[in-house]
Amino acid sequence: MSSRPDPKAIESALLGGEAVYTREQAIELAGADAELAGRIWRALGFPNQGDDTVTFAESDVESLRIANSLLQEGVLDEEGVVRFARAMGQTMARLADWQTSILSTLIFREGEDSVSPLMGRVKELLPDVERLLLHIWRRQLSASAARTLAVMSNGQDSVPNYYPLIVGFADLVSFTTLSRELDEVELAGVVEGFEATAADIVASGGGRVVKTLGDEVLYVADSPAEAADIALRLASGVKTHVEVPDVRVGLASGPVLTLHGDVFGTTVNRSSRLTSFARPGTVLIDDNLAESLADEEGLQVVRVRARHAHGLGLIQPYALRRNFEPGG
Repeated sequence: MSSRPDPKAIESALLGGEAVYTREQAIELAGADAELAGRIWRALGFPNQGDDTVTFAESDVESLRIANSLLQEGVLDEEGVVRFARAMGQTMARLADWQTSILSTLIFREGEDSVSPLMGRVKELLPDVERLLLHIWRRQLSASAARTLAVMSNGQDSVPNYYPLIVGFADLVSFTTLSRELDEVELAGVVEGFEATAADIVASGGGRVVKTLGDEVLYVADSPAEAADIALRLASGVKTHVEVPDVRVGLASGPVLTLHGDVFGTTVNRSSRLTSFARPGTVLIDDNLAESLADEEGLQVVRVRARHAHGLGLIQPYALRRNFEPGG
């Protein structure tokens, strides 16, 4: 029989101590404004609690104190503090669910029937994961800051977070077929395999995964050649047991609004529509990217039939292929 998890025991183990403060006590100890504290708490993704409910641990008070100091010292204004909190809350919630899922799957495979092994594994990993998390965040922040400063130095900062990028969608064409043939566990394995392979291809090619949507991966790249190489590798490098080409890719080049870790704009929509027009195993690109890649060695750009896309008008796609020399 599995033992029922005790939320308070989990909270105490992972937060470094039990909840000992009410909302009012935590706010007073942190020296924060009550309204701001509520906004930060909600932005982090935590539910409202009654004023008399003991909810906050010492670490919660310290976090609220840090957030308040950013405001008091003028590092961020109130909206900036709340936006930072929302960015971290949403990102960490997804990360925590993902990591818990990995650990619980491992424990299930090992035949354990209690939550105790899961808690033990989490506590054992916590110090190392904290160090890794900080290092990876610093690495990613360094890369993001460098890209942003490069754009600003080129005089493209008239609209914040709006600059040229190449946007790619990779769509797992056989997903509908797979969902009929496989059970939930097998289908989840296929999706995870697709996401993992796609993420590896994008990262190794110099691109950045923006998000995964089960049977789709959205990525961006700064260089047309890098984006094209990634797309071609995705179209040929992701395989399932279904005997058909599995992935189609659409690429578009143009200005993109980057916000909340996502990308928006006509360029993104054009990439998505090109993906829907592509045949399995092929890559379609827009005319902007076709012009950039026209003289790229090793690539072939072929004009295909123009298509009408709702909300975007007439789109002129180009098929992107490797240019293999005869006898090569």
